Amino acid sequence: MPDPSYPDDLLYHPEHDWARIDSTNPDEATFGITWFAQDALGEVVFFDPPKVGTNVSKDSPYTEIESVKAVSDVISPLSGEIVAVNESLGDAPETINEDPYGEGWLVKVKLSDPGEQDALLDSAAYEATLT
Repeated sequence: MPDPSYPDDLLYHPEHDWARIDSTNPDEATFGITWFAQDALGEVVFFDPPKVGTNVSKDSPYTEIESVKAVSDVISPLSGEIVAVNESLGDAPETINEDPYGEGWLVKVKLSDPGEQDALLDSAAYEATLT
């Protein structure tokens, strides 16, 4: 299991979700859960991806992740429309534990209100919430 890390290129939601804004297309972001979230969940055994075309709202649940410990809602850090889902997690949900910021991404979203990202935390502010 990797050590806890919170990459500087991400924006963080206090509910332990992250957004990576696409540098070439600032109206699109990739979402996932943080190292802290996957560690608290324990071994992830199932991810039920939402459908492409689903609208998500900032601060609202948009899917669930099931671990050996519990089923947990995943909170949307920003609002928009899902344009891609990480289909590979259906066969390998443990990727969320192994690489939460890389291959363990959950969805890509076309943002409906890019200004919402101003309310998210940078890595230092997010890490401060964990102590």
